[in-house]
Amino acid sequence: MAEPREILLDVKDLSVTFGTRKKAFPAVRNVNFQIYKGETFSLVGESGSGKTTIGRAIIRINPISGGEILYKGERISGRISRELDRKITKEIQMVFQDPMASLNERAKVDYIVSEGLYSGERRPSREEREAKVARALSDVGLLPEFASRFPHEFSGGQRQRIGIARALIMEPDFIIADEPISALDVSIRAQVLNLLAKLQKERGLTYLFVAHDLSVVRFISDRIAVIHKGQIVEMAESEQLFRTPLHPYTQSLLSAIPLPDPRAEKGKTLRVYDPACHNYGETKPVWAELEPGHFVLGSREELEEYRTRLT
Repeated sequence: MAEPREILLDVKDLSVTFGTRKKAFPAVRNVNFQIYKGETFSLVGESGSGKTTIGRAIIRINPISGGEILYKGERISGRISRELDRKITKEIQMVFQDPMASLNERAKVDYIVSEGLYSGERRPSREEREAKVARALSDVGLLPEFASRFPHEFSGGQRQRIGIARALIMEPDFIIADEPISALDVSIRAQVLNLLAKLQKERGLTYLFVAHDLSVVRFISDRIAVIHKGQIVEMAESEQLFRTPLHPYTQSLLSAIPLPDPRAEKGKTLRVYDPACHNYGETKPVWAELEPGHFVLGSREELEEYRTRLT
């Protein structure tokens, strides 16, 4: 038997609500998933589905309204000790979607990359800071002398590398990559994805990769969770999900992936997802594992139908 994998992050019944009382909006509802050490776990869904909200809840930017988040077995949601907060700040880092908006335009790269080092109890000396910044820039393929420049002097791909260097300098175990390539030119996207894969292999990093494009995450993800309006509707290993998508929303996303052959692209059929296809009037949908590692949300009738497709 294979040894059980180490769970790095455990999200249990997570809910995030914005606003209060009559204006309350449930952005995330009862989400459950686990991320294993060393893997790339992807959250995929349309804009507004709640995937970025989940990432920001993990890193404690968004407060949660229900459930809990465990990191290495310790609860990191809600009120936590100062020591644990420092640990989370160091070990969990985020790479943001827009490399221009997430960098301080008035600060030089040296300060941007090294800012996180000052959050700990011990402040590094000038020599230590410069050495760490030079190494972090080198690790993402930038020259150390770039440290004296400002963000506007770089291309979009270079700015995103600076954002990755800012995360790496903290020597994290877990990185949340919030659509890190969506604001980049197509020709630059592969470079950033290859860089992330290279760093993961060298440092044993674990990624939560947030994206809206299933075709991008297919080749970098170990497992994929599909989210719709704050609920995860399907989760499986990457190839398993592409081979046998069960939920209608997953099928809709897959049908929207562009095909490289113009004739095939012109002749393909787009599947439009209509939530009315579900009959949840009397009973709530349940989250069930239909085959090892393949989970889907559905009513009893739907789950039976999905099972027949797998046999």
